[in-house]
Amino acid sequence: MEESGVTEETKFIHRPNARVISQTQPTRILIANAKGGCGKTTMATNIASYFATQGEETAIVDYDPQGSSMDWLSARDPHLAQITGVAAYKNQNPNSTRSYSLRVPPTTSRIVLDTPAGLTGHILSDMIQASDFIVIPVIPSAIDIRAATGFIRDVLLSRAYRANKKPIAVVANRVKKNTLIYQKLERFLNSLNIPFITSFRDTQHYVRASEHGLGLADFEQRDAKDKLEWQPMLEWIEQQISLKLKK
Repeated sequence: MEESGVTEETKFIHRPNARVISQTQPTRILIANAKGGCGKTTMATNIASYFATQGEETAIVDYDPQGSSMDWLSARDPHLAQITGVAAYKNQNPNSTRSYSLRVPPTTSRIVLDTPAGLTGHILSDMIQASDFIVIPVIPSAIDIRAATGFIRDVLLSRAYRANKKPIAVVANRVKKNTLIYQKLERFLNSLNIPFITSFRDTQHYVRASEHGLGLADFEQRDAKDKLEWQPMLEWIEQQISLKLKK
């Protein structure tokens, strides 16, 4: 693990010239799927905005070389609930997936990990080890269903998961429910021995919000459909946090 202090990768952190080391263990949520284009960043940014609007000091750690989460943060109005950003994909040492912990404010209580496509092997295992629970978004297509099958197998067989099992949930993303492919995805997700939490509809609402660095939680008046779809996800997250605190 690297021992350097704050680098340029932490330009969104409140105290850019300070060396900060977390004194308490924040809750860490891993958003992952080896398949690209399944909505990991949308999931990560919306969960981060939810935590921030709940008064939690929140950080989002972006491992994806596309840097979409950091682009989202750069577009975010500074008057909105504060979120720290760590561009972990810059100068990333493959053997230091948890080095972000040296670069977040010491009072951080929630960390969201946004991951790249192609996540496998020891890097996947290290990220599982560095998280408290995992959310896997899947979109309705035959290719994505096959990819999700392989990725979930990789997670369950990883060294870190076998050593210390973590709660996992799957979410159907960008769905049109009255389609045959969604019905196939729903059957697949329900067949897993993993909680299938909810489905998020395919809507431009997320695209427009992302352009302005917003999450659904930042809107005072949220679409009733979106609020209903997100409620099971947020309840599952809060349940996992509660269980963690009881340990």
